[in-house]
Amino acid sequence: MTNSTYRCPALKQLARFAPRDRKIQQLDRAEALYREIQTSKEYPFDYLCYRVTGFRPEVDTDLVLDGDDVKHDLRLLIDDLSRGVVIGPEDQAEPILTVEAVSRRYNVSTRTVNRWRRQGLFARRYLIAGRPKVGFTVSSVQRFVADHQAQVERGSQFRHLTEQEKEEIIRRARRMAQAADGCRLTEVARRIAQKMDRSPETIRLTLKAYDREHPDRAIFSPKPGPLDDEAKARIYRLHRLGVPVDSLARQFSRTRSSIYRIINETRARRLLEVKLDYIDHPSFEDPAAEAEILAPLPQPADPKALRKTKPPKGLPPYLASLYEVPLLTREQEAHLFRKMNYLKSRAAKLRAKLDPVRARSADLDEIERLQEEALAVKNQIIRANLRLVVSIAKRHVGPNNNFFELVSDGNMSLIRAVEKFDFSRGNKFSTYASWAIMKNFARSIPEENYRRDRFVTGHEEMFESAADTRADEHEYESSLKRMQEAIQGMLGRLDERERRIIISRFGLGGAVEQTLEQLGRELGITKERVRQIENRAQLKLKKIAGEQKLDLPI
Repeated sequence: MTNSTYRCPALKQLARFAPRDRKIQQLDRAEALYREIQTSKEYPFDYLCYRVTGFRPEVDTDLVLDGDDVKHDLRLLIDDLSRGVVIGPEDQAEPILTVEAVSRRYNVSTRTVNRWRRQGLFARRYLIAGRPKVGFTVSSVQRFVADHQAQVERGSQFRHLTEQEKEEIIRRARRMAQAADGCRLTEVARRIAQKMDRSPETIRLTLKAYDREHPDRAIFSPKPGPLDDEAKARIYRLHRLGVPVDSLARQFSRTRSSIYRIINETRARRLLEVKLDYIDHPSFEDPAAEAEILAPLPQPADPKALRKTKPPKGLPPYLASLYEVPLLTREQEAHLFRKMNYLKSRAAKLRAKLDPVRARSADLDEIERLQEEALAVKNQIIRANLRLVVSIAKRHVGPNNNFFELVSDGNMSLIRAVEKFDFSRGNKFSTYASWAIMKNFARSIPEENYRRDRFVTGHEEMFESAADTRADEHEYESSLKRMQEAIQGMLGRLDERERRIIISRFGLGGAVEQTLEQLGRELGITKERVRQIENRAQLKLKKIAGEQKLDLPI
C-alpha cells in the first residue's frame, strides 16, 4: 500500500508480539473501529489501544490523535496484522472474494479494486487453492459498496479497450511521434486521451505494452544511456551558439531539465579548470569592508594627475595610444589591486562549494560575474602600466633586438607581475613590475642572441641585399582605412542589437569595452543571452567576410 508510514508510531506497536488467534481477533476489532472513526473528531490513544487489543496501556498517556490520522494508521495496522496471519478454509466464516472476483462482479479493473483497498476496503491473506492470496469477505465488500455507491458506479462504467481501439491508439501515436514537433509519450497519451475519451494513463500503458511486445516496431525509443563527455561538450557548444534547449532535447532524446543540467555541469567543469590565484588580505573576511573595497576608483588629490599626457610626435599608433591612459597614484593602485584580489577570493570560495553535477545557474552566473569584474580591474591596471614596459624596452634595444618584440615580451612580464603583486606590503607596483620586466629581459635577451649566433644560416648577406618589398607607412595607413570601412559595412548588415553588442564588447570606433553583465543590464536580458547573441553575430561576420573575400581577424 502507498503512504506506508504511520503518523502515530504508537499505533504501530499494537501489531507486534501477538499470537495468531489474538491477531485475528485484533483484525476484527480494528476493522470495526475503523468504521466508527470520524475524521472530524479526536481520539485518546488509551481508547484506541483498548478497542484494538482489549487492554489499557501499561503507562498512562495524554496522547490524543486526530480522526484523519487514526483512519490512516488503522488501515496500515490492519494490513500489517493481516500479513502475519494466513487464514485457512476452516477459519472462513463466509465466502471469500479474490481481487479478480471483485473486479468481475462489479465490472471494474483490478487496479480500481486495489485503489478501493486504500480507501477502506479491508483485505486479508487467505489460503486459496493452496496458495496465500489477498481476499475480501463478502460482507466487507458489500459494506464498502454501500458506503461508496457513486464511486463504484463510476468505476463500473470502465470498459476494456477493443482490438480496434488499440490499433487506433497505435496509429495515432505513431503519426504524432513522427511529426515535426516530435511529441513525447506523455504528451501523446494526453492528446489521444482527449480525442478518444479515455484516461491518459490507459493510453500510456497501452503504448508502453506495445513497445515492449514489439521492440522492432517500437514507437518510442527506449530511454537512452548516459551521455559521454564529448556529447555533453557538443550540447554546451551548440547552446552557446544559440540553439534552443527544445531543439537540443529532441536532437539528443533528452528532457529540457536534463539539457539544462548538462549545460550547467559543463559550465561548472570549465569554470573549475580555470586557474584562479589571488593574494589574500584580512579585510576580505570583514563584511563591513566590502562597500569600501568595491567602491569606485578614488580620484587623486592633484587635478593635474587627471590630465592626459601628449605623446611625442612621430610615434607609431600603438605607442601613441598608451598616452591616452593616465598613470595611477599609489592610492589608486592599492585600491584596484585589493578590489581585483577580493573579487577573485569571492569567486574562489564559491567555486570551492561547487558540485558540477548539481550546479545551479545562479551560482555559475555569480562566479562568472566575479571573474569578469576581476578581469576588468586587471586590464585597467595593465593598461595604466604599458608605458612602463615601453620605457624599459627602450633601454634594452640593441643592434640584434627588435623593439616591438621586446615590448611584447615585456607585456607578458607585466601581466604576470599583476598576478603576483602583494599590495598589502605598501610598495609601489611600478617598482615591482620594473624589477620583473628587467629580470625577464636579462634572461631572454642573452638567450635570443645565443640562438641567433648559434644557428647562423650563411645567407644573411643575401637577405640584406634583397629588395625590400614591404609596404610603406602610407600604404599601411591606406589599407588600414580600407579595412575599417569594410568592417563598418559588415557591421551595417547586422541587426541593431547584434551591432550594439559587437561594438561594445570589442570597443570598436572608440566605444568603451563592456562586460557581458553590463550589456545584459543595459539591454534587459541575461548575460548568457548576450553571449549567445555575440556568438551569432560573429558567425554572421565570418560569413560576410568570406563572401567579400576579406582576411579579417573576426
